[in-house]
Amino acid sequence: MPDDSPTPDEVWRMLTTLVMDSRDVYRRAVIERTGLPFSRIRILRRLRGGPLTVKELAHAATMDAPAATVAITDLEERGLVVREIDAANRRRKLVSLTDTGREVVATALATPDPAPPRVTELSAGDLRTLRDLLHKLEH
Repeated sequence: MPDDSPTPDEVWRMLTTLVMDSRDVYRRAVIERTGLPFSRIRILRRLRGGPLTVKELAHAATMDAPAATVAITDLEERGLVVREIDAANRRRKLVSLTDTGREVVATALATPDPAPPRVTELSAGDLRTLRDLLHKLEH
C-alpha cells in the first residue's frame, strides 16, 4: 500500500496556493477604497510597526531597493509617509507613516475580506479542525 502521508512542503504549497489565488477580490476592494496600487498598501502596512530604512522596507515588502525608492517617493508626494534623517546614523533615512498614511492603512485593514467559496463550503467540523490546526501553527 503506497504511503499517503503528505510532506510539509506539499501542504504548505497547497495552503499558499489557496490563499494567493483567493485574494484578487480583496485586493481590488482595497485598491478601490484607498485609491492606491496594492504595492503601495503593502509598503504602508510594513510601516505600522514604526520607521524603517528604505533597505529594510524594500526587504519587508519583497521589493528591490530602486522599486521601493520609487514607491516611497510616490507615497511621500501623496503625504502618506515622510523620510527623515536617522539621528543614530545620519547617513541613513528613516521612512515613517504620517497621520494620513495611518488613516489609509486603517481603511485598507477595515476592508472586508470574506472567505473564498471553497472555505465557506466546508462543514462545521472541517472548519473547526482547520481552525485548530492553524491555531497550533500560530504558537
